Amino acid sequence: MSEKVKKRTLISDIASHLEVSIATVSLVLNGKAKQSRISDAVAARVLAYVKEVGYKPNQLAKSLRTGKTHVIGLVVEDIANPFFATVAALIERQAFERGYRIIYCSTNNDPARARELITMFQERHVDGYIVVPAEGVEGQLAEILREQTPMVLFDRYLPQQPTNHVVVDGAQGTHAAARHLLEQGFSNIAFVTTSSEQTQMQARLAGYRRAMQEHQLPETVKQVAVGQEPEAVIAEIRAFIHAHRQCDAIIFSTNYLSIYGLEAIGQLGLRIPDDLALVSYDDHDLFRLYTPAITVIAQPVEAIAKNVIDILLEELKNCSDGAPRPLQQLMLPPTLVVRQSSVRKAASKKVRQQEAAR
Repeated sequence: MSEKVKKRTLISDIASHLEVSIATVSLVLNGKAKQSRISDAVAARVLAYVKEVGYKPNQLAKSLRTGKTHVIGLVVEDIANPFFATVAALIERQAFERGYRIIYCSTNNDPARARELITMFQERHVDGYIVVPAEGVEGQLAEILREQTPMVLFDRYLPQQPTNHVVVDGAQGTHAAARHLLEQGFSNIAFVTTSSEQTQMQARLAGYRRAMQEHQLPETVKQVAVGQEPEAVIAEIRAFIHAHRQCDAIIFSTNYLSIYGLEAIGQLGLRIPDDLALVSYDDHDLFRLYTPAITVIAQPVEAIAKNVIDILLEELKNCSDGAPRPLQQLMLPPTLVVRQSSVRKAASKKVRQQEAAR
């Protein structure tokens, strides 16, 4: 004989057992006992019995009653990318500590997929959005703004659509990287990036170009089409490096392009930094373990996550009053982390000692 399905405990069951009103139980569970002048003794009895029977509130019913789901939709480019994965994990932890849950997903920079995912969040009535915008989602983001649903963008923003955003000064990062390479004596510096019009990629390219122009040096830029298979990208980078043997250093605009670049450089039999110095935008565990260790432009992931969730939660707190809210638009500085891949041999020993001391 099959066991009976255990009946779900309702607020009315708790109220009946404790001989108090349903309203009293509800107020205690929602943390409103004191302001409703419910005695500490009664509140303690309710909470003790709730724990004893393992009562779980019906979240759907609660959200219909309050108009809040306490869920935030997080849309990133690729959750497998260490940068997005780290920021997402930090956001999730901080949101959880403040009573919110995160549902996150990846767009893979596909506009159709991005629009589909945002629509899904709209249908689930999430309380707010944290979005790394893919190209082609401007219409849907404008709709969210018209609905006055709190939203924060990060990593990139939409110049024609004013929104809250937290970004990193990519131009400062690549400019600093190029200057570092020049100070090390490298003068033919190439830049490998994606063929993207997104703000963060354009900023990284602009920083490199500014450094080259300041020193009246030629620009050598390779733009890789987005969405290709890794093997195709590796082959493209390999062909680019082979065709530009005069280049003695290279800056990659993303960590995944840097990883593909390392493979291409290995296939060509070149040595880092003897034949070709290397700097990557964005750090990666591989870069610390690689020999020689790879110099990176590190993004402040903890500061990004903290500012994103702080701005969104402030928006969620204040959105009920209907008053216009000033936009919060932050640009954070990156950090150049110098390792062996970008220094001349004479300075390499000192860099290794500095790395070991960290």
